[in-house]
Amino acid sequence: MNKKTKTIIWIVIAVVAVLVIGFIVSDIINAGQTLAQNEFEAKIISGEINVLYIDGYAWRGLQVVEGKVLATYKTVGPSLYDYTSWLNFLDKLSLDNNGQLPKVNVEFTDPNAGSIWSSIFPFISIILVAVMFFLIMRSATGSGNAAMSIGKTKAHVQSNLKVRFSDVAGAEEEKEELQEVVEFLKSPKKFAALGARIPSGVLLVGPPGTGKTLFAKAVAGEAGVPFFSVSGSDFVEMYVGVGAKRVRDLFDMAKKNQPCIIFIDEIDAVGRRRGAGLGGGHDEREQTLNQILVQMDGFESNEGIIVMAATNRADILDPALLRPGRFDRQINVNLPDVKGREQILKVHARNKPMAADVNFKTVARITAGFSGAELANLLNEAAILAARAGKKAIGNLELYDGINKVLMGPQKKSRVVTESDKRCTAYHESGHAVLACLCKHCDPVHEVSIIPRGRAAGYTMTRPETDDNDVSYNKLIDNICMSLGGRVAEELVIQDITTGASADLQHVSSIARRMVTQWGMSDKLGLVAYDSDQPVFMGMEYGNQSRGGYSQETAATIDNEIRRLISEAHERATKLLKENRSIMDNMSRVLVEKETIYTEEVQMLMKGASYKEVIAFMDEKEDTHRNNPFANMTQPSKEHVIEETSKTEETAKADEPQSKDEE
Repeated sequence: MNKKTKTIIWIVIAVVAVLVIGFIVSDIINAGQTLAQNEFEAKIISGEINVLYIDGYAWRGLQVVEGKVLATYKTVGPSLYDYTSWLNFLDKLSLDNNGQLPKVNVEFTDPNAGSIWSSIFPFISIILVAVMFFLIMRSATGSGNAAMSIGKTKAHVQSNLKVRFSDVAGAEEEKEELQEVVEFLKSPKKFAALGARIPSGVLLVGPPGTGKTLFAKAVAGEAGVPFFSVSGSDFVEMYVGVGAKRVRDLFDMAKKNQPCIIFIDEIDAVGRRRGAGLGGGHDEREQTLNQILVQMDGFESNEGIIVMAATNRADILDPALLRPGRFDRQINVNLPDVKGREQILKVHARNKPMAADVNFKTVARITAGFSGAELANLLNEAAILAARAGKKAIGNLELYDGINKVLMGPQKKSRVVTESDKRCTAYHESGHAVLACLCKHCDPVHEVSIIPRGRAAGYTMTRPETDDNDVSYNKLIDNICMSLGGRVAEELVIQDITTGASADLQHVSSIARRMVTQWGMSDKLGLVAYDSDQPVFMGMEYGNQSRGGYSQETAATIDNEIRRLISEAHERATKLLKENRSIMDNMSRVLVEKETIYTEEVQMLMKGASYKEVIAFMDEKEDTHRNNPFANMTQPSKEHVIEETSKTEETAKADEPQSKDEE
């Protein structure tokens, strides 16, 4: 309810209150003394009542002397329509007064008929009825009544946006393409003179958190035009035809505000491929999509209206949406590289006090795989940690802890861990770390910890040297070998196996399957792709039974090849750890004692240092590590964290290397 409606309601309440009070006061003033009928008649006969008002059953008598009312009496007399009673009373008056009527002025009107209340009451009643009718209609057409407003668009209109391209960092090429849209909105005649037509639709495609919505706002802010933002799910309701009506209403509003930008977030909610579902051609979502297609490039011209949309599932969009004339320009907004991450960190650190020794270039290198939203969350977590510690500025320690918190969750130092579990976790993580150092193509180890963090009982974190998109066969094989290091360490030392390797097994199985079915890395199966790296869209799979189909013999070969890759990696991991058992023993003892080790300690152990030497070194350097964890350019990576916990398959996939097509 807005402020104006509240004001009207309070005015109506005040008027009603004044009327009620007025009627009550008037009633009190004109009430008079109530008499029985015989007493009332006696007053008339005696002459004390010389003015008589008769109104139905109500009789009111006044004693008026020289125009002043001295007394008021009332009673319930006989009905005026009861002529017998009336005549009998008149006869009684005549007999009691020696045959002569008393001087009584008899009136058949309401004594308040000429009062101010009787004059203004009809007008007040009309005003009250009109106000109530207005409020009812306003409520019916507003947001409070879904039945009346069901066909209205839910778009949010923003004018004079303050977002600029300077607020969007790490995507220079995307800015250049969108700059053309800004130029067209500012000076369309320059393009029209050369016969150029600006794209009527721009589709922003990219992973979540890469700034697609921010880009759309920046375009509107740079061009200085109204920005209509709506989600794809806002179009569809349970009522048939509502989505199409909302689309028409949205474009009608946009036409009145040309030039402008319409932004549809998560357009895959209504833009999925038609005919892929089980609802048929009359599905409400498909009717909404049809209306969007017509409005974007149909019989009517919408010059001056640019439609922008965002999605991370461009593969399931209807082809009619992507043809020239509609979303004829697709801009891929990818995860930022190291330079982009540095720029994003600087943007989000504008209003935060940072310590003098913070180097954003170093932070950018150790946050490979982070999206813009995750980098913003990283700085926010660091600010919270600094405030919790009572500091005036955000330092390297808070940034480092913030990275680990974003990746793995908060530390759980209060969790009670038995000595057997602690020893098992220490050997498990030592197995990962030792193999990461021994395998040539594995990334260097950044941190090894047995402190529970998030859902993990411990973790081994490695760092990438570069932001490479392509992953080689040898690196994948070494990655599988390193991931099996924890399980092999348990087999060699504990002489038993635990559930701690469940996430590792999911990880290596997923990599091996993709090597065989997607990347053509099996000699037996050759250069054939038997699977797709795209997420499954049930509607398309239902309509295309042949996709991914192969014989049972081929399926058996795929399973055998996956098993062979993992078995060979397991044998290799077992051989390497047996040969370097002393290193693994020393590393596990250091972990049990100190719980967390970093690059320096790992390198010392790999060179043959004893656990006592490493512990002594850590005691001397503990303050340095705590105050400047970035001193040695250690670089953890989001894609290279080995968690020792039972994760879901979706969580495990976040650790898998990606192909070039995915990027």
